[in-house]
Amino acid sequence: MGILDDKFRVWLDSAKFVKAIPGVFVLYNRNKEIIYIGESENLQQTFTKYVDNNFENDSGKQKTQSYQREFVEDPKEKKRILLEDFKREHGKLPSCNQE
Repeated sequence: MGILDDKFRVWLDSAKFVKAIPGVFVLYNRNKEIIYIGESENLQQTFTKYVDNNFENDSGKQKTQSYQREFVEDPKEKKRILLEDFKREHGKLPSCNQE
């Protein structure tokens, strides 16, 4: 089960059809492992850029098979909470969130 209440969505099938509003998102690889937790003030713009540029040569994010998303008013704060919770549970950040 994912960390957001949203259902799992196939990446390329629906990514460009997300609403142009603020939100957080979680990217998963084919094994349904979280590889990235992100936020955006405009999910449609961010997802379209990712699809059009194939994650800008980010080999980690290029493994994306599915995603979850949640529309929120303060995406930066929600992302911070999600990352803290993930790190507490797994002892590290998702592979594409590591600095």
